[in-house]
Amino acid sequence: MIEQQIRPWDVADSAVLGLLSTVKREEFVPTSYKGMAFADMAIPLGSGQAMLPPRVQARLLQDAAVQTGDKVLEIGAGSGFMTALLANQAQRVISLELSAELADCARANLQRAGVRNAEIRQADGAGGAPADGPFDVILLGGSVVEVPHTLLAQLKIGGRLVGIVGDEPIMHACVITRTSENNFKTDEKWDDNAPRLQNFPQPSGFKF
Repeated sequence: MIEQQIRPWDVADSAVLGLLSTVKREEFVPTSYKGMAFADMAIPLGSGQAMLPPRVQARLLQDAAVQTGDKVLEIGAGSGFMTALLANQAQRVISLELSAELADCARANLQRAGVRNAEIRQADGAGGAPADGPFDVILLGGSVVEVPHTLLAQLKIGGRLVGIVGDEPIMHACVITRTSENNFKTDEKWDDNAPRLQNFPQPSGFKF
């Protein structure tokens, strides 16, 4: 899986490659899709949500560049796989999941995987978790038309938000870094499409 799908996508970070070898993705997919756990496709999770393809999750994780002492906010826990990857790198992960059913599933998966430094909350991720911020990293588990300023305001100075932004036919994986109290820098890293995160607002005219 790593050789065929991940490395060709310019994923060379040894820590990321190691995590993808040790955190068992197949244990985080629905039973009916276990045979397709490593397929280059978004896997349906129910509740109108999907698990991003392995290559996309790997590249997002690499772009996030999570450090040992980081506090991370994940928007869209899904089945908890990306949460587990993040938790293996960060000090603490808070993951928000809109679906109560998926939140329960993610908690069970993380417990089974022995992850102790991640908290799954059943909540609307569009508003983030301001009471727990600021965060070193905010990672979006699906795509958005644009990133709400509400989330950007929860980054530390020097913190970064990583996610897939824009409209079809081409969306952009972006790393948005908070460079000062009121300034942000956006780097478009690569292009791909991804399922939408639910309940995020439509464009309001805010620009980076």
